[in-house]
Amino acid sequence: MIAVASGKGGVGKTWFAITLAHALAQLGRRAVLLDADLGLANADVQLGLAPARDLGAVIAGRATAEEALVAHPAGFYVLPGRSGSGALAELGAAEMQAVLALPAQLAGSFQHVVLDIGAGIGPAQRRLLAASDLPLVLATEEPTSLTDAYAVLKLLAQDAPQAAPRLVVNMAAGPAAARRVHGALEAATRRFLGRGLDLAGLVRRDAKVPEAIRAQTPLLTRHPTCAAAADVAAIARSVAP
Repeated sequence: MIAVASGKGGVGKTWFAITLAHALAQLGRRAVLLDADLGLANADVQLGLAPARDLGAVIAGRATAEEALVAHPAGFYVLPGRSGSGALAELGAAEMQAVLALPAQLAGSFQHVVLDIGAGIGPAQRRLLAASDLPLVLATEEPTSLTDAYAVLKLLAQDAPQAAPRLVVNMAAGPAAARRVHGALEAATRRFLGRGLDLAGLVRRDAKVPEAIRAQTPLLTRHPTCAAAADVAAIARSVAP
């Protein structure tokens, strides 16, 4: 279970989660993307899907997780969230338990479950991140992204001391910029949390990314040889050797 999280919105988290699931499928792995953004899910919108069932139907008992799965032509599966609705943002205890149980259920049928966790540090985000096998925290070069990413890492250290999160620097100007971001966050985690922070990889800023999102087509399908596609493919290989 690979959780993709960020302290703030606007860092490309959903796009990265989609592309990572796609890259894992291209490695021959059976992969599913669970849109666990309980407030503002939009993976289905980015992919141009119109699902008949979604996470809301599963939580309400109107559908099983298997019935809500959508097979994407690119070779991976999607369990969509409830797009354009904040109805899942405030779940009761029983409903939250149902959400927390979903990744393990899906893991019975898939080699990799990629969770797109909503931005922020609310209780639902924290519990999903702490329950994952591999937490990936996305950050950009923006100062606010760094401070919010550190907040996620700090809370994860409290919630799951055994977790070994890894950093992904998105929309990076290049390797040197990514190293600066990683260095700043690792210095903070070592000083204040007493733990290091590995770098999973960087994704270079690439004009092909917003173009693919506007076309509602996965980047690895539309522009498979672009810089950002190569970067996500490299990260997929590192997390799924």
